[in-house]
Amino acid sequence: MTEITIYTDTIQLDQFLKLAGEVASGGTVKALLADGMILRNGVPETARRRQLVHGDIITVNGGGTYRVTQSS
Repeated sequence: MTEITIYTDTIQLDQFLKLAGEVASGGTVKALLADGMILRNGVPETARRRQLVHGDIITVNGGGTYRVTQSS
């Protein structure tokens, strides 16, 4: 699992996946969501603008697993 640090209280899912280097564009995120390829805390995610918070775990099937951490 890779920890990705954010410097705000929340971050949108699509922005987070770009920050993690998992996707290059929002269109890619939309396609992955439509195919049920992204899990948030073990549950399939459907909203690309979902607000993620410290401690959320994002898994991309066929890709990586990431934990949202917040800078102190």
